[in-house]
Amino acid sequence: MLFEMQPGPVPNQLLALRRPTDIALVSSFVHLRFLDVSSNHLSDLSPLVALTQLLWLKGDGNMVAGFRGQPLGQLIYLQWLSLALNRLRDLEGLEGFALESLNLIGNGIQRVSGLLYHHLTNLVTLELRGNKLETTDGIYLPNLRRLYLAQNTIKRLEGLGKLERLTTLHLRDNQLETLDGISPNMKSLQYLNIRGNLVSSQRALRSLVGVSRTLRALVLAENPLVETEDYRLCVLSRLPLLERLDKEPISPEEKSEAQEKLREFKDEAAVEAEEY
Repeated sequence: MLFEMQPGPVPNQLLALRRPTDIALVSSFVHLRFLDVSSNHLSDLSPLVALTQLLWLKGDGNMVAGFRGQPLGQLIYLQWLSLALNRLRDLEGLEGFALESLNLIGNGIQRVSGLLYHHLTNLVTLELRGNKLETTDGIYLPNLRRLYLAQNTIKRLEGLGKLERLTTLHLRDNQLETLDGISPNMKSLQYLNIRGNLVSSQRALRSLVGVSRTLRALVLAENPLVETEDYRLCVLSRLPLLERLDKEPISPEEKSEAQEKLREFKDEAAVEAEEY
């Protein structure tokens, strides 16, 4: 077993373990604040229960298959946790009362169940890229600010109305055909990335009207929708406060043209209503 101590005051040192098969010896470092046990063959983190002062834990590239039986709920000061590239399939048993950032990139998570709000009240950043999710249902975390779900197989947006404080939603490279599920209850949403999905109809834009007051940046590139006629104008006519579309700033000329198009939409709707 190889230990690497990084420079710093003793109580705050970063301890990095390389090539251990267990971490039992770590339990003696009771004042440790930062621990990196990445790229090993670990499946059991229970020896960490003694590290009651731990703030930061990185365990990427191991063999952790679940949260049940792990000591994370007893690490009452743990604020940052990364278990990317492990063998997780679900989130049952996950606890972290002080946890603010959770990175679970590249596991095999198929459903977001087990995220109990009263066990994760401080979580603001959740990273779930590169898993096997088909829906967003199950993410009940009212304090969450940033949610990264790129490179899954998501077909349905569900349960997002509970995320009233979410500012960033990243859904690149999924299998969305509509934007149904983007809820007006998402009162803080500022950045939405849906690049590389299957959205083809301008009707999908109607689902974004409910977040038009807060949304400032939208990415729809690499969807069939961007090939439709007057694509940018159609987006801006529904989202007049947007500042960036597909990474490009909105010009004053585009805003004016979009406002004119919006007036045309309203006039057409009024005529149709009279005819009806």
